[in-house]
Amino acid sequence: MTAPLRAWAPCATAGVLLAIGLACIGAGGYLISLGGSWYYLLAGLAFAASGVLLWRRSPLALWIYAALVVGTLAWAVAEVGLDWWRLTPRGGVVFLLGALLLTPWIAGGLERDRASAAARRGGWALGLSLVLAALVGIASLFCDYHTVDGRLPGPRAAVGRDYGGVADADWTAYSRTWLGDKWSPLRQVTPDNVGQLKVAWRIRTGDLKRPGDPPETTYEVTPLKVGDTVYLCTPHNIVLALDAETGAQKWRFDPHIAVSKNLQHLSCRGVSYHDAPGAAGPCAHRLFLATNDARLFALDAATGTPCPAFGRGGQINLWPGMPAYQDGWYQFTSAPLVTRGLVVLGGAIYDNAATRMPSGVIRAFDVDTGRLVWNFDPGNPDDTAPLPTGRRYSWSSPNSWSTSAADEALGLIYVPMGMGAIDQWGGKRPATTERFATSILALDAATGKPRWVYQTVHHDLWDMDVPAQPALLDLTLDGGRRVPALVQSTKTGNIFVLDRRTGKPLLPTVERPVPGGAAPGDWTAPTQPFSSLSLMAQRRIRESDMWGATMFDQLACRIRFRRLRYEGPFTPPSLQGSLVFPGNFGVMDWGGMAIDPTRQIAFAHPNYMAFVDRLVPRSGSGPTPSASNGSGPAGGSDRHGSDERGLNPNAGAPFAVELNPFLSPLGLPCQAPPWGYIAGLDLVSGKVVYQRKNGTIRDETPLPLPFKMGVPSLGGPMVTAGDLAFMSSTLDYYLRAYNLTTGKEIWRARLPAGAQATPMTYWSSASNRQFVIAVAGGHGSLGTKLGDHVIAYALPRSGGG
Repeated sequence: MTAPLRAWAPCATAGVLLAIGLACIGAGGYLISLGGSWYYLLAGLAFAASGVLLWRRSPLALWIYAALVVGTLAWAVAEVGLDWWRLTPRGGVVFLLGALLLTPWIAGGLERDRASAAARRGGWALGLSLVLAALVGIASLFCDYHTVDGRLPGPRAAVGRDYGGVADADWTAYSRTWLGDKWSPLRQVTPDNVGQLKVAWRIRTGDLKRPGDPPETTYEVTPLKVGDTVYLCTPHNIVLALDAETGAQKWRFDPHIAVSKNLQHLSCRGVSYHDAPGAAGPCAHRLFLATNDARLFALDAATGTPCPAFGRGGQINLWPGMPAYQDGWYQFTSAPLVTRGLVVLGGAIYDNAATRMPSGVIRAFDVDTGRLVWNFDPGNPDDTAPLPTGRRYSWSSPNSWSTSAADEALGLIYVPMGMGAIDQWGGKRPATTERFATSILALDAATGKPRWVYQTVHHDLWDMDVPAQPALLDLTLDGGRRVPALVQSTKTGNIFVLDRRTGKPLLPTVERPVPGGAAPGDWTAPTQPFSSLSLMAQRRIRESDMWGATMFDQLACRIRFRRLRYEGPFTPPSLQGSLVFPGNFGVMDWGGMAIDPTRQIAFAHPNYMAFVDRLVPRSGSGPTPSASNGSGPAGGSDRHGSDERGLNPNAGAPFAVELNPFLSPLGLPCQAPPWGYIAGLDLVSGKVVYQRKNGTIRDETPLPLPFKMGVPSLGGPMVTAGDLAFMSSTLDYYLRAYNLTTGKEIWRARLPAGAQATPMTYWSSASNRQFVIAVAGGHGSLGTKLGDHVIAYALPRSGGG
């Protein structure tokens, strides 16, 4: 058996080397023609030469290959340093084939030829080159280029009991209070005892994905806790009330939503709570639920029954007033705002279906009766009086699909605004869209009239909606001066810190020139705002940032990178395809940040994933699909619209658009890891104090590999006065706790499904314990495992308090 193996193994290996060499010569030459690295052409020549020499049984094959190993090592280190996850894919194939050449079946066969001494010397040269490569690889395991160490400051200001108008024990709004900070004053669970957290109760809601649901069917809910009851909603807008101590169900309400085949998302991020001071009887305490089929419900918080005096039988149909009915293109996924006796909400509009879409109007209803009090239509901003019968809101105005914040003392509502109608081509946008899109908008709570607007992206062509609820706190600046501030995270990674009375920046922002050259019929803003406090990538993507499991898919990514248009942030979409970094999932999406108002710090989870936007000329701009016939998005089922990928039809515009993650032929990111981090920010100094890669690829690979490469997350964090941050939204299935001061992960619990939601915490007086809740239901378009789990953790009953 050994003799035949020695006979054919060199020939087979020579064929492999020659094939690799020819492929690298061809692809590497093409890369050079695009302005890329010369390595692959030179490596291809070395592979091919080694193959030919091995076929001829020449010991020189080993010397050539040793030179290839050393050259590859030098090139790789010069490009990426001793960064393990970037270094090893560059040389992995080269190293393994080199080891194969040293086996007795190949090198041993050469030694028996007439030039055995030369073969032995070649073997030693190749062996030493492989040892050198292995030593460099081992050394790279101990190098960390991606951690920024630091310590966040301690308390700077005191807050009173029941901060934000919410009892310390409770979590009564989407972010605990309508200040939007996701901070709890509870401190029973600390870095010292968080490792003792155990499951206190768990339930399954019974609401799972059904036939006909859109691909992006997902649990993104943050529960509420009021008194002794936890409230939450499910993707089909079923509302559950649970006992806060045991998880036992108190009641369940099913609105029996109509799930249109045209829905883009199916999710419910939260319900909202209101109690009427001094009121008694049914519906004195009520929940508000905005549904995926565009209804607003008021429910008795004690029983779950609709409040009969609200609207018609406890609900309001939110379609009336729209310019036309378009089945499935208008829905509600986020918790409405409740302030000053009003329930205020915008709505989510189907992305990139057509130029004529439902209005982005923001409406305020009386919490008791459901009467329309005011409406702010960005297409008609000067008239906020309730829309008279027979009139319609404007087409396609910018919408707000997230949750707003409120300062009741100032009487202001702060609305995170998105884009109107289509995202990547803006040649026909009206002036009102240019004014209000992708901005933070302050509205007068009493009238709905705009007080100020701060635009985070001008003439947005990248789907950089302001996605997260603004956060409000008082900052201590300039020698003790307390300033009412608003902190806004964005998809671009800019963190804007504004005076919430005026919209003026408290931390410096500058307008910087950005790339021009928009598609035909469009234009670009010459500058864009950049904040001094930012989690944007520190530099542009480079060819050396391309990645892959092997040198081959990395080469493919390099070629693709060179073929795309990319001139840094805000490179406009193009017909050739533009690299958009960050992609439309953003550095931060709807989960936002969590902010400690006493320490005046923020805990964030930035992501770094590029997308490719390519404009596709339509055969004609064509008519917009009928707005009243219930048709789906133009272009039919060719668009995986619910996760905002694939072909987006943009009916009525000259271009459709393809939106896809920037992936290799193997489906891996073309960008090198890490792709996800956690970060600690000092809001007073305007500095990023620490940053650490976060999450493993355990649930993204066929084998459960626990490699901590730093993975994206979609959801949000929450922080506590106990010096802890909690987050569950990474692509691996864990609830994690971090030391808030340092950012170090100090505890994690395995979850049964993806948990792309924001956890919350509360106090149960029944056992005098602090509970932490994670919702694990998965995310359709991210591909995490689906489920219907709600899990509460607490210290053992003997844990003290």
